[in-house]
Amino acid sequence: MNTTFTLPDWAVLGLYVVLLAAAGWLTTRRGMKSEDYFLAGHHAPTWLVAISVLSTVQSAATFLGVPDFAYRGNFTYIGGVFSTLVAAWLVGHWLMPKFYAAGVTTVYELLETRFDATARRAAAGMYLVGRILASGARLYLAAIAVSMILFLDVAPGHMLVAMLILLVFGLAFTFMGGLNSVIWSDLVQVVLYVGAALVVAWFLWTSLPLTLPQAIDALRHAPDGTDKLALIDPSPSLSAPFGLWAVLTGVVLLNFANAGLDQDTTQRVLACRDARQGTRALFVSAWASLPVILLFLTIGALLWLHYQGAAAGTYNGERVTVFMHYILTELPPGLRGLVTVGVIAAAAINSGLISMSAVLVNDLYRPFAGDKSEAHFVRMGRIATVALGLALFAMAVLSYYWQRYADTALLDFVLGVMAFAYSGLLGVYGVALFSRRGSSASVLAAFAAGFLTVLAFQPYVIDALGLPLALKGVAFPWHLCLGTVVAALVCLAAPGKARPHP
Repeated sequence: MNTTFTLPDWAVLGLYVVLLAAAGWLTTRRGMKSEDYFLAGHHAPTWLVAISVLSTVQSAATFLGVPDFAYRGNFTYIGGVFSTLVAAWLVGHWLMPKFYAAGVTTVYELLETRFDATARRAAAGMYLVGRILASGARLYLAAIAVSMILFLDVAPGHMLVAMLILLVFGLAFTFMGGLNSVIWSDLVQVVLYVGAALVVAWFLWTSLPLTLPQAIDALRHAPDGTDKLALIDPSPSLSAPFGLWAVLTGVVLLNFANAGLDQDTTQRVLACRDARQGTRALFVSAWASLPVILLFLTIGALLWLHYQGAAAGTYNGERVTVFMHYILTELPPGLRGLVTVGVIAAAAINSGLISMSAVLVNDLYRPFAGDKSEAHFVRMGRIATVALGLALFAMAVLSYYWQRYADTALLDFVLGVMAFAYSGLLGVYGVALFSRRGSSASVLAAFAAGFLTVLAFQPYVIDALGLPLALKGVAFPWHLCLGTVVAALVCLAAPGKARPHP
């Protein structure tokens, strides 16, 4: 096999497997109840939940995509972090007390109180569709890195092998111990991928023949006249995904949906003892993400200085991110293995698997299962984990062709697919929280309307339907904004029954 890996690299990868296996084994409980499997028995420490949330919201898109964003642009991605703080406050104020007061296992149980069981199941189904899309896209992005490192290309056969490797890692540490194992393995993974990034940043900096003031001056006065350290882009352009207006609208909505309506994140928050600790975990996670994102943006800036702004996005004829190019061409043995571990850790899909399993079992299966034992629901959770892992694998394969057709930046692609589910969920929950209108039928219609609105912005749909080509240039935050408005209007179209607010 033709590979850049050496014995030290394989040794580092093997050590990673041992660490995760130990974390999973030590945190697996015997005789678990379903509450233990899906919510860690509500005994997870706040600090650990915060780290798990941090691990959940970041991915290989952060590890590979954020440095590429800074290399080709500036630091405006940092606006997404501050929008996370706004979203955490809104979720803590509006949603968290309701979740704990109702004693929910999944966030979609609230819609049963406001509408009926059909609306709850529809929201659960919408979440599953959206999470399969988003987590499958993340799996695809990580597989690019693993395939390039192991095989030096992204040929379809090699990509399948890389996807399977990542899938096995995700399943192995979710299947037995449930959420408790996942959040402890999240801790291991955050330490590893942040540690790998710190080592690479130090390695990059020491290779530059510049002092700190010289580096800052070069970044602030790039040859094209731009400031590569700019934190705010005031341009109202619809094509700028992290322009000021996009951040204040679509990116805030994205983070609100992620923190409060996406079971992938809220499941960790619900593992806390009460709403106050859950809200605190959200804030700690949001603040902790600031130095992490700054670290990856700094790596992108250092790469720009290293390459003097020259394009460095190919390897063996394959298009890769600039960070991937650097990993493949300039990192020494051992360090290359550490960075590979960082990519795998950042791309871990166990977070998505345990949350999807909780929704599938508790929202869609349990209402029809009858009087079953707790052991039965734990067993069904494990079966669901494997089935959902296979669904993520299929989505990763689809993403291989989808992203290449769309020809969008990897970071934009991974974030953009989240809008498919989030638009409907945001619209429906907005109506549920702030009005008394809406019905089960209008909820179903709203989910479909939000999904179709976002679908209309996809390049293959634009081409197939002959829609204006200018729609291809509209950034994903605006897809989410329009999808949310459309979904809310559709949900509002039906008069509501006299039901209490959730």
